Amino acid sequence: MAALILPELAEKIVKEVRKLIGEDIIVVNTEGDIIASTDMERVGTFHEGALLTAQKKRKLIITEEDQLKLAGVKAGINFPIFFQHDVIGVLGITGDPNKVTPFGEIIRKMTELLISENYYAEQHDWHTRAIESFVMDWVQSKEWDDPFINRAKLLAIDLKAKRTVVIIEFLGLNSPLSRDSWSSIFNRFQENTQEVVARTGNERMVLLINSSKGPTRASIEKRLMKFFLFLFNNFGIQAVAGVGQAAESFEISHSYRQAERSLKIAKVNGTITFDENLTLEMISEEINPKTKADFVIRTIGPLLKEVELLETLKELFKQNHSLKNTAKKLHIHINTLHYRLKKVEELTHLNANNIQDLVNLYLGILFLDEQTKIRK
Repeated sequence: MAALILPELAEKIVKEVRKLIGEDIIVVNTEGDIIASTDMERVGTFHEGALLTAQKKRKLIITEEDQLKLAGVKAGINFPIFFQHDVIGVLGITGDPNKVTPFGEIIRKMTELLISENYYAEQHDWHTRAIESFVMDWVQSKEWDDPFINRAKLLAIDLKAKRTVVIIEFLGLNSPLSRDSWSSIFNRFQENTQEVVARTGNERMVLLINSSKGPTRASIEKRLMKFFLFLFNNFGIQAVAGVGQAAESFEISHSYRQAERSLKIAKVNGTITFDENLTLEMISEEINPKTKADFVIRTIGPLLKEVELLETLKELFKQNHSLKNTAKKLHIHINTLHYRLKKVEELTHLNANNIQDLVNLYLGILFLDEQTKIRK
């Protein structure tokens, strides 16, 4: 258990305790070595009083006379730090014992709470990383050997259930989410132990829904919308999702690939996209990147430096070619929208009111977004 108090945690304890009391603080391991202190010169030195405290498992008051008898000590009080009934270290407070003793028990309890919180947070992090690693192996068609099956049992994951893969991506994050934020997000799915949730990087998470009893598309969509509302209200995060089709667990990679291509469309449309609705987009998956890049140049190439026009087209497609809704969403007058679309036609020779031209514009935007994502 001694390894629970690492120097980083010991330093955190010293900082937190110092906020409550203006005396020098030390944290000592069970061998009597000072691993953190408000007096940096004491770090790494031996403290005989702390060693005795750890061995006897009770507090030790150190007087000025004791300073002459015990190595490395100063007048004050030492408290054993307990975790799960074991002594894992010692907290020392320097000063007049009569003054610092009344604070001692409260500070010791606070220290033990800090250690306990850190321990369970690390356990949560380990479990989260283990789930993430397992899910990535799972969806990438890793062979189901004995170690793989044992990992599933250890993580309480049912490999017999059919699954529907959902990939959720957070949009426009300015900074990485904190551990507490991720914990809060994952807690949204803790009630249903039949589901598997994993993060993939700081901007994505994967949800593997148990589909053995066949959740309806409507129920999945409703749940995702509620989750998106939670994200926005609590963290100001906007999100989109791609949803694959239900598959047997040993074929989960198929559902994952479907969710990935659905997510590409969802990022263009700014919504939730189900693979079962894809048609033209399925074909685009088979087109090689070089051909897509050439297509972008031949269609919307003249718009690549016209950010305003590109955003207008993207919004037009999001609004299903509704000019009224597009203008409203962009906060512009309908005449301004007509002007921009006229400008698009002048530059590209593609008319958004012509069905063939419209398809070319749509594919150009779709392929451009794919390229932008790859560069990122």
